[in-house]
Amino acid sequence: MAVLFLPFSCSDDDTTPAPEEDNEVNYVSTVFVQGAPLKGANGIDIGADGNLYVASVNSQEIFVMDKNDGTIINRFGPQNGVLGPDDLVFGPDGTLYWTDILTGFVGRMTADGQQLGYQEVAPGVNPITFSPDGRLFVALDFLGDGLYELDPNLVEAPRPIIISTETNPFPLGFLNAFDFGEDGRLYGPLFAAGLVISVDVDRTGDPASDPFADGSVQVVAGGFTNPASAKFDPDGILTVLDQTGEVFKIDIATGEKTLFTTLDPALDNMVFDSDGSLYMTNADEGWVAEILANGQARNISPGGLILPMGLAVIGESLYEADLFNLRQFNGSSGQQENMYKGYLVPPPGTTPLILPMNISADGNNLIVSSWFSAGVQVWNPQNGVLENFPGLPVPIDAVRVNGDIVVSDYGLGGVVYASDNSLIKELTAASGLATDGETLWAADRSTGEIWKLDFDSEPTVVASGLENPEGLALDNEGGLLVVESGASRLSRIDLSTGEVTVIMEDLEFFTGGLGEPPTWGFDGVAVGPSGDIYVSGGGPNVIYRIYKE
Repeated sequence: MAVLFLPFSCSDDDTTPAPEEDNEVNYVSTVFVQGAPLKGANGIDIGADGNLYVASVNSQEIFVMDKNDGTIINRFGPQNGVLGPDDLVFGPDGTLYWTDILTGFVGRMTADGQQLGYQEVAPGVNPITFSPDGRLFVALDFLGDGLYELDPNLVEAPRPIIISTETNPFPLGFLNAFDFGEDGRLYGPLFAAGLVISVDVDRTGDPASDPFADGSVQVVAGGFTNPASAKFDPDGILTVLDQTGEVFKIDIATGEKTLFTTLDPALDNMVFDSDGSLYMTNADEGWVAEILANGQARNISPGGLILPMGLAVIGESLYEADLFNLRQFNGSSGQQENMYKGYLVPPPGTTPLILPMNISADGNNLIVSSWFSAGVQVWNPQNGVLENFPGLPVPIDAVRVNGDIVVSDYGLGGVVYASDNSLIKELTAASGLATDGETLWAADRSTGEIWKLDFDSEPTVVASGLENPEGLALDNEGGLLVVESGASRLSRIDLSTGEVTVIMEDLEFFTGGLGEPPTWGFDGVAVGPSGDIYVSGGGPNVIYRIYKE
């Protein structure tokens, strides 16, 4: 783990002064925290050129990486039809196939990025592999459940092997990255069930029937937490990685498992080279590493924060919502002090931290919102979840106003109360919120308006004409800071006059995202006790610090 650990530090080498104007304060921007080169690392395979090909859902790219030093040689993104790649595999003829988990499409292209076609399977399409005789298989995770055989030319309709139904919506329990054994069966982990299974891919009959009951699915080993990948090494030994960070060797004849090594949590996928070298990815940290024969990890591409979004300051600490983790940094040095795991699939019988996408300070607590988890929570670093509001359609931001939790929810069409989802103010595209505890300011990303709601009178527009406003925060002088994600700048509204001034331009925010909501990776802003401003820069995976020169 020491090899994989990337220290976070403040860097004053990269400074960008704001444009100087007469009678205006000059601000300077620095990179306060530098994240990982990849916004999360997922599927991985080795090409005929000997390079690693790494899929990254958050980056919306496939990276071609030198397996010796991590140099990124090439990258394939939306311009190549790659929209949200979760897994990938090379076919027998060298064609590269990948799965786009959010769109539900499988794509194929040449190793140099030439598009060869697509096929829609279903949202959640994730693991993909070829059998030794050249047959292509995919399964669904998280957004669906099931197993399918595809035509390698992506022309004929998918052949359903196992499918979900209303009475049995999760017939498998999220079959993840898999591999074929010498016996011709498909071996893979069930992420939600904590099992490793084998599947007869030639099962006949009704694909909606219970695959465990008819024997086409057999349990190989159990006792895992969230197993995410199962691959055979060149000697035919099955290796299984668990998102706990544990890596096991499995005797498929007896089900006996032996702990091989323990690495960072959130292990995602792996591939064996023909010489037995093992390469592995981490979804939460974004690192890529070679796992040596002694279990040590040789860092190839370093990890770090992967998708900086919402920010909040409590005392001397800066907290950052990083999709799979909530990170705590020293507000002065930028050193990471703590990291708290968010859960995509909560352990049974628990109410853990949801996937943090946005946060706001609430005394010594944080209010966490997540449209991916469809919920809002009040959370404390020591005591965990204090209040829980599940079932919100698309919550973007949440704050406490006059004792109530108020949410901007894109799905509900505006600002609502978390307690009963009743509408406070309709907005076209609900976005960031800010409050002094009594008055609420709300951004409409679509119209470019900032609304003031004091609950004693009609809502009023305090500023308009902003370009895709997202993060909002009150500064220490009574002004309202606005992240204009569409203009790559941070602006300030004088709340007494409505005048808008630009504080910093040429910031690199998160771009992309699939479908709705339009914020996708939220661009956040927070203010420290000294008046320093922190802004999330999702483009280069950084947190900026902006201060008066």
